[in-house]
Parts: sequence; C-alpha cells; structure tokens
Amino acid sequence: MSDPQIAENGPQTAGSGTTTATSSQTAALSVRSLVKEFAGAAGTLSILLGVDLDLNRGDAVVVTGPSGSGKSTLLYIIGLLDQATSGDVTVLGQDISTLGEAQAAAFRNEHIGFIFQDHHLLPQCSVLENVLIPLLAGDGVSPADEERAKKLLERVGLADRITHRPAQLSGGERQRVAVCRALINQPELLLADEPTGNLDQATAESVGTLLLDLSCEENVALICVTHSLELAARFPRGLELRAGKLCQLSD
Repeated sequence: MSDPQIAENGPQTAGSGTTTATSSQTAALSVRSLVKEFAGAAGTLSILLGVDLDLNRGDAVVVTGPSGSGKSTLLYIIGLLDQATSGDVTVLGQDISTLGEAQAAAFRNEHIGFIFQDHHLLPQCSVLENVLIPLLAGDGVSPADEERAKKLLERVGLADRITHRPAQLSGGERQRVAVCRALINQPELLLADEPTGNLDQATAESVGTLLLDLSCEENVALICVTHSLELAARFPRGLELRAGKLCQLSD
C-alpha cells in the first residue's frame, strides 16, 4: 500500500487525497477536526487530536495503530456508541451530535452495521434468528427480511447452519453470522473492530476476504480497525493513527 507521493512528501492527513462526493451523492461519512479527551485524576488524556476522514459508499478503509492509540474510540464515536469532546461527524448528511439518545439508537440501527472482535451472538437463538435480531427494533421481520437473511447466510457458506445455535459453530462460522447480522438492515456504513482478532490465520484470511467482498457487493462504506498487518494489506486504502491524527499508511 505504499504511495510514491507519500514517500516523497511525507505523511498526509486522511482528508488529503480522499474521494469527494459528487453533488448527486451524499457522502457516507464526513469527520472534521474530531477531538476526544478523557479527564482523570492525573489530568486530561488526549486520544484524538483533530481527526479528519471522508468516505463514500463503496469505499473501504483500514485503520491501524498501536493499542491505546484511539482506533476503537474513533469507531465508536462514528457509530454513535461514544461522544466526541469536539469536532463534527456527519453520517449520510446527518450531524450525529444533534441526535438524542433514542434518535441515535434508531439511526444507528437503520444505517450502521457493527462487527466486533467477539461475535456477540445470542446463545439461545438460532443462526437465522441472530441475523434477524436488528430488525426487531423496527417494524418486525417480514418474509422478505427472512429471505434476505437466508440469502446472506447462503452467500457466506452457512445455508446448512441456519437452525444451529452459536455453540454448534466454529469461531469462523460465528463471525460470519455476525457479518450477516451487520448487513441485514442494508446499512450504508459498516464498522468492523478487530473482526479477525479471535481467529486463526486461515480463518482470519477467509473472514477478511468475505468482509471486503460483501462490502463491495452491498455498496457499503467500510471502516475496519485492526492490529493485523495481513488484513490491513488487503485493503485498498490504509490509514494509521499517529499521535492522535489519521495519516496515510505507507511502507
């Protein structure tokens, strides 16, 4: 993922060189001057120090950086699971800072899909039921919804597992179910936090391929944070959190 221009001119901020949404297309994500600080007994700890990021639907970006650099914090702020100290985050033209708690939950469920390191499947539910869970917060599950869930599970190779419980699945299979669940509402933005962190190398490679393929097929804007250099190398665009800011990832 090296870039001759980066190598010559040094690291650039993530906003430079990004694709600009056309007038007929609302950007999936726009982050401007994002700051996140934590107040503690020892003083204020600054995690994010002016992060900029733009994504359109169909874009896929990976964010790397050492533990504690703020990768997951950035993801959670974008996904309305945390709040920034200052700065602007716009998802699909919506300034998310203006949303109340109930509005934020509804917006997140409708427009944003999450995949975590731990799959967070409900053990008492079948594979199919786990995929359909996000729909329960809306108008309920329709026959068309159930058909979409089955097609997603077929796409990830789990058509013969829809009645199984999570305990009957391998780690890779459980994570594939989590991918389907994240996509069931046809979100415009997909956020993945160490999605292969608990998997062996071969399974991680398979899940990484699946994640990239499905995000392209579903025309979703994908942000993945990871420690895995192998996974990061497969993304068309790589960023790194350095001293609280996003920079282009270069070799």
